[in-house]
Amino acid sequence: MFQDNPLLAQLKQQIQETLPQKEGTIKATDKGFGFLEVDSKTSFFIPPPYMKKCLHGDKVKAIIRTEKEREVAEPQELLEQKFTRFIGRVKLFKGKLNVVPDHPQMKKMSLKAKVKKGLKSDDFQEGDWVVAHLTSHPLKGDNGFFVEISEKITDANDKIAPWWVTLAENDLPNSEPAGIDNWEIKDDADLERVDMTHVPFVTIDGESTKDMDDALHAEKLENGDFALTIAIADPTAYITPDSEMDKVARERGFTIYLPGRNIPMLPRDLADELCSLIENEIRPALCCSVTVSKDGVIGDDIKFFAANIKSHARLVYDHVSDWVENGSSEAWQPSDEIAEIVRDLYEFSRARAEWREQNAVVFPDRPDYRFELSEDNDVVAIHADMRRSANRLVEEAMITANICAGRTLQASFNSGVFNTHAGFKAEKIEDVVALINPEGELPFTAESIATLEGFAELRRWLAKQDTSYLDNRIRKFQTYSEIGNQPLPHYAMGLDLYATWTSPIRKYGDMINHRMLKAHVLGKEPVQTADETVGEELALHRKHHKIAERNVGDWLYARTLAGDVEKKTVFNGEVFDVSRAGVRVRLLENGAAAFIPGSLILANKERLACDGETGTVSIDKEVVYRLGDVFEVVLADVNQENRSLLAKPTQVFDEVKTAEEAEVAAE
Repeated sequence: MFQDNPLLAQLKQQIQETLPQKEGTIKATDKGFGFLEVDSKTSFFIPPPYMKKCLHGDKVKAIIRTEKEREVAEPQELLEQKFTRFIGRVKLFKGKLNVVPDHPQMKKMSLKAKVKKGLKSDDFQEGDWVVAHLTSHPLKGDNGFFVEISEKITDANDKIAPWWVTLAENDLPNSEPAGIDNWEIKDDADLERVDMTHVPFVTIDGESTKDMDDALHAEKLENGDFALTIAIADPTAYITPDSEMDKVARERGFTIYLPGRNIPMLPRDLADELCSLIENEIRPALCCSVTVSKDGVIGDDIKFFAANIKSHARLVYDHVSDWVENGSSEAWQPSDEIAEIVRDLYEFSRARAEWREQNAVVFPDRPDYRFELSEDNDVVAIHADMRRSANRLVEEAMITANICAGRTLQASFNSGVFNTHAGFKAEKIEDVVALINPEGELPFTAESIATLEGFAELRRWLAKQDTSYLDNRIRKFQTYSEIGNQPLPHYAMGLDLYATWTSPIRKYGDMINHRMLKAHVLGKEPVQTADETVGEELALHRKHHKIAERNVGDWLYARTLAGDVEKKTVFNGEVFDVSRAGVRVRLLENGAAAFIPGSLILANKERLACDGETGTVSIDKEVVYRLGDVFEVVLADVNQENRSLLAKPTQVFDEVKTAEEAEVAAE
C-alpha cells in the first residue's frame, strides 16, 4: 500500500526517522522469533514477521519501537551479512528445490534454491547434503532470500556424512593430495648425509600408526648423563620449496585429524611409505644430537645433521609402557640391546620431566578420547586413553628436540617458525593478582607474573592446589598461543624458545624449519624462510581443523549417546564453563560436552545465580557448583539434529523443569 501512496510512504519514513535506532547482531531461535544483541547486557525482541528479513548472525541497524507495551526491534539495514556460503539439506516443496541451512538457529528456514550451471536439479533428492550460496537478501532490497546450490556433498542417509559435511563446512579437503609416479631425493649438492644405519634407533607409536616420523636413541653415560639422538623423517629431501607439492602442503598446513580417520597433508605414498621410518628400511632423516644431564638440563652441545638412518625396532606405546611399568609385557619382549635403549630413554624422560616440574610447566594428565568405528562407520566404543610411560617418554624427547631447534634457529637466523605464548593479557594481570593473592601473602605480584619465570612459578603453584577452580578461572585471563617467525617465549610451557620440527610429514611449519635447519648445517642462507604471513596462515588452518574435529565429535556423540537418555546412564561431569544460562560440563567417561540449563539445576530462577565472571553457580547465594567441580549427571535430552547434549545433575536441589521446558528457558 505504501508503495502505491507516496504520501503514506513519506509519512512512514518520517515516523521511522524519529524512532531510536540500534546496531547489533541477530540471534535467531528455532521458534521463529529472535533478538537484536546490542552488547553483552542489552538485547531487543524481534517478532517473527520482522525475522523474515534477516538471518542469524547478520549485523544490522534496526529501529526500536514499542508494540503491545514491549520494546521490539525491526531490522532496517544490513551492515554485515553473516552467511554467504553455508551447508544445508535439500527440501522439496511442491517439487521445487529448497535448502534448509544446517544451523541450530536456522533449522526451520526453507530457502528457495536453484542449482549452479552445469548441475541438474533432478540429481538432488530430499535430505541430500549440499553447499549453497546466498544470492538474495531482503535487507539488500531483494525480494526474499534465494540461494544457489554449488555442490552436492553426499546422500541423505550416508553414514559418513559427519565427516564429509564437516570438511565441506570448513572448506577443507576430504582426500589426500595426489602423489607422483617417481619420487626423487633432491638434496642440496653440498649436503652430506651421515650413515647412521648401524645406530639402533627405535620408533614408538600407536599400533595402527603408519606415518612414523620420529626415531630415538639414548645412551646413559658413565657420569649419569644421557647422549640423546632424535631422528626425524625428512620429506623436504623429496619436496623443494618451488614445487607444486610444496604449494599443496602449504595450502593444507597440517594433516587433518578427525575421529576415526585423518586426511594427510602429504600423499600417503610419501607420508606412510617413503618417509615413514619403517623398521629395517633405510630412510633420509634430519637428526639432532645433544647431551642431557642427569638433572635434566639440556647441554650446549646441540648438533643438527642430515643422515640416512634405519629403525631397528618398531615399538608400540602400550607394550613399552607395560614393560617399563611392570618389568615385562606379554605382547613384547625386547632384545638386550633394545631393552637397554628403552631403559635409557625412560630414565632420560624422567630426568627431563623432573627438571620441567621444577623449572618450567607440566600439564596434568588428561585422557585422549578415541572413537572406535566399525567398517560401516558406526561407533563401536569410545575409549579414554591415558598418557602412559611410553607416551611421556616420546613427549619429553620431542620437547627436548624442539627446544634445541628453537635455540639453533635463533642463534643462526634469529627467525624460524616458533610456537609462542605471551602469558596473561596485560590488562588482566591486576585481576589475576587480586584473585590469586588478595592478602598479599604469596610471592605473586603484577611485576613477577608478567615474566616467564613468574608465570611458570604461578602455574606450578596452581598445579599443587587441591582444586582446579583457580586454574580454570585464570585461564580466561591468558592470551592464546600463537605461531610466528620471531623467537619469543612460550609462557604456557614455561620455555624461553620452542620451534617444532618433529612432525614435518604432518605440519608445514615443521617443513620450513627443516629447510632452515639444513641451511644451518650447510652454513648457507636458507632456501626458504618463515615470512610474516606464515604464522597467520598456519593458525587459521589449525583453527579450522580444531573446529572440524570438534564438530565431527559432537555428531558422533549425539549419534552414540541418544540411547542413554532412556537408560538414565549416570556420568561424571566436570564443569568447564559457566554462563548466565547455565553450565557446560565434560563427561569424563567419554569426553562429550553437555549443557545443563539453570532451570534443570533449580526451577526457581529467583533463587539461582549462574555467574560467568566468578565461574560459580549459587542457590540462595550459597555456591553449589564452580569451575572444575565434578558431579554426577544424567542426559536429559540428545538432539541429533543439532548435535547437542542436554544434561541435568542427579542431585536434586528443588523441583526442576522438564528437558523441553529447560530448552525453551535456555533460549
